[in-house]
Amino acid sequence: MIAAAGARPLEGLHVVECASFVAGPTGGMTLAQLGADVIRIDPVGGGSDYRRWPVAPTGESYYWHSLNKGKRSVALDMRSAEGRELVTALITAPGPDRGILIDNVVGRRWMASDLLTARRPDLIHLRVQGYPDGKPAVDYTVNAEVGLPGITGTEEGGAPVNHVLPAWDLVTGLSVSTGVLAALHARARTGEGAYIELALSDVALAGVANMGWLSEAAASGHERPRHGNHVYGSFGVDFACRDGQRVMVVALTEGQWAALCSVTGTGAVFAALETALDADLTLEDERYRLRETIAAVLRPWFATRDSKQVADELDAARVLWGRYRGMTDVVAAHARGVHPVLAHVLVPADDAPRREVPSQGVPSITARSPMRWDGTYGAPGEAPRLGADTAAVLAEVLGLSDTEIGGLAQKGVIAATGGANGGEGR
Repeated sequence: MIAAAGARPLEGLHVVECASFVAGPTGGMTLAQLGADVIRIDPVGGGSDYRRWPVAPTGESYYWHSLNKGKRSVALDMRSAEGRELVTALITAPGPDRGILIDNVVGRRWMASDLLTARRPDLIHLRVQGYPDGKPAVDYTVNAEVGLPGITGTEEGGAPVNHVLPAWDLVTGLSVSTGVLAALHARARTGEGAYIELALSDVALAGVANMGWLSEAAASGHERPRHGNHVYGSFGVDFACRDGQRVMVVALTEGQWAALCSVTGTGAVFAALETALDADLTLEDERYRLRETIAAVLRPWFATRDSKQVADELDAARVLWGRYRGMTDVVAAHARGVHPVLAHVLVPADDAPRREVPSQGVPSITARSPMRWDGTYGAPGEAPRLGADTAAVLAEVLGLSDTEIGGLAQKGVIAATGGANGGEGR
């Protein structure tokens, strides 16, 4: 239950999502957690991402269920003429708060924007692409092409280092929700719809350009060197504590630098270094230039204290820092109630005959919307069961009768009620 009434500002908005993997589903999930009724459409039996890792021991995908939580799930055969017509009807259904589509489909002429807008001229259609020309791409390929793996990793260099986090997918997903809301605002004023194309490669290029990194490369004519765990352009690096735990310490501002010098008792040492090296360590670029020297001076302070003492002293001095944790540590902290943005949900078990052990659901840790409305997080949203809402959505949005829905199930256009791929009802 949502604690704050303002936590669902998009209540009454209806969105259709036909998208797989990360970017499109992230956009739909963001809208769903803000109150929109997001109807996700998948093939009967699930799409290419339905079993994507990480998966539970029973085979259910933590990934798929987490990215699609809070949505209603419709599963139908989009290869059939009847299935395609049902999807088109759901997308173009009448109503001032309908007519919104998020997709990343390729090669489905019947879902082309011109055909859909012929049935609903004010349609808002946001299509996620790999490249602007329609060529496919994923986060890991576009990240390689904007130069980041070449400047990531140890100073010794070597092979490119890929980033584990699909950051461009997540940024694209948030751009999806931004684009939809911008188009809704425009439609409310003009009555006109919009066709928005959003390419993953453009998001990545915009990201590195907006950080000034491409300008730097153009001016210097060479690649930025790798710096390991050092923060580029400022002072920040990891330190080992006496008990083997590591912490990341950053001093971006003059105040943060002063706090770090004070707590470590190194102010006099650094004052002498400034005189000897003709430097001014109150300046961020000077701290970056002398980063190795600074780190060498500071390491003994951390090495003679265990991580608890380091944490207490850094916190008391208001130093900017963070401890390195494994994900199991984050899980343990969540169990102690440290991270209220996280929540437990049950991933519905797949009741297919190949499952020998029936289950009501697999425990999963997922997240609420990180936006706090009047200080309150909203609910995370229920993890979906594939196709569970097909009958309800077809009846509610398209007005189909039980007889018509039963006929569609008999022909295999939708999953049979209560079938292996998700019955109708939760």
